[in-house]
Amino acid sequence: MLFLLLHLALQVVLVVRVIIRPHRDPAARAAWIVVVLAVPVIGMLAYLLVGETRMGRARAHRHHRVAHTLAALERAPGFGAADAAGAVSADVAPLFALTRSIGDFAPLAGNRGDLMPEGDPTINAIVADIDDADEHVHVGFYIWLPDGNGTKVAEALIRAARRGVTCRALVDDVGSHALVRSALWARMGEAGVRLACALPVGNPLLRVLIGRIDLRNHRKIVVVDNRVTYCGSQNCADPAFLPKARFAPWVDAMIRFEGPVARQNNCIFASDWMEEVDEDLTPLLAAPLTVVEGGFPAAAVATGPTGAHAAMPEIFATLIYAAQRELVVSTPYYIPVGAVQAAFCSAARRGVDVTLILPARNDDFAVGAASRSYYADLLAAGVTIYEFTPGLLHTKSLTLDGRVTLIGSANMDRRSFELNYENNILFEDPALTDAVRRRQAGYVARARRVEAGEVAGWSFARRLWNNALAIVGPVL
Repeated sequence: MLFLLLHLALQVVLVVRVIIRPHRDPAARAAWIVVVLAVPVIGMLAYLLVGETRMGRARAHRHHRVAHTLAALERAPGFGAADAAGAVSADVAPLFALTRSIGDFAPLAGNRGDLMPEGDPTINAIVADIDDADEHVHVGFYIWLPDGNGTKVAEALIRAARRGVTCRALVDDVGSHALVRSALWARMGEAGVRLACALPVGNPLLRVLIGRIDLRNHRKIVVVDNRVTYCGSQNCADPAFLPKARFAPWVDAMIRFEGPVARQNNCIFASDWMEEVDEDLTPLLAAPLTVVEGGFPAAAVATGPTGAHAAMPEIFATLIYAAQRELVVSTPYYIPVGAVQAAFCSAARRGVDVTLILPARNDDFAVGAASRSYYADLLAAGVTIYEFTPGLLHTKSLTLDGRVTLIGSANMDRRSFELNYENNILFEDPALTDAVRRRQAGYVARARRVEAGEVAGWSFARRLWNNALAIVGPVL
């Protein structure tokens, strides 16, 4: 009896904490209340371990110190922010104003970009740029495997380091654990490549006492000499992606950029590096900008659990509401907050041609099922949904009215919204947006259209399963 009373008392305390916790979506509050009340003991332990975004005091202090330093640099005279006025068209300027308010990066003109072919050619292009580096190379990936492509990039960094180029490689401690524990990682260090792990876990039992263990650095960044950068969804691995080979190939999109946005991406890398390593990279970031004559405006967008609250869903919703004619989105994981789901439905209802492309088979069964719980409302509003069939569509892309594109690492799910550090680039350029739009059309050509009648005909058991998982979507 005493145990039961104690258990009930702890449940009440945790439910109250869930309710009064700041910066929490009502759906997330409801989901955690269900978990705490419906799953005795385990539900309470789950909330204590992963229910709150806690970085730990020491890491939070380092983050704010580094962020303050880099934000001041971005706003300094001559850095480029002063050149932002007039860089973008007046009707899309509010979109860039929003991203700047979130990440401090102003839209700067003078960029050019090339959409890389799928798969291995992207890695080959990265290797070629590393081989051409003169001063420094910065590489950061969530997942970097010691497979064929992972070894290619590692060998290129080893060659560059041996000829005197300063090379830094940063990987997520969990996502790239196979590389970090491999002989390849050791060889990189022996050759002079400077190595670091983002968000190291260490002893899991001690780590959960300091801060939340599942906060991850999900970014994919390559920067060469402050001049070239890559941004998109591709990790440093083979498309076969051996850890989850049965979902292969993994289909990604990366853009190679030249111009001022490369230095903005370098700032994002530097912020991650300086949080893990006691090394000041600000002198690198003060170098003169590389500007492409006649190039388009672009801005890097960095988000994460220590940044502006609800930054990514706010960006997604704003871009969706801005659409006037056409909106095409591809994402592997769709568990939106209410604002993003409502934005899609609203856009379709007001006559925008809205297309959403998702994978037919998801590597996370729970996320795949929860995603389909949103289909009926999207289809009723007029959104066209396609499910990509040959492999796992991993590309995170958004094209807006044939002029504006957002590409990067952020998914439309709760992890990207609340727990992951993400990097994206927003740009205005009809030509490059057309290239991305044609790639999206290629996805549609390899996909099956989801019809409203099909969804309406799903069995009671399937609808129950999908909707039940959607209820706990905020904790997936």
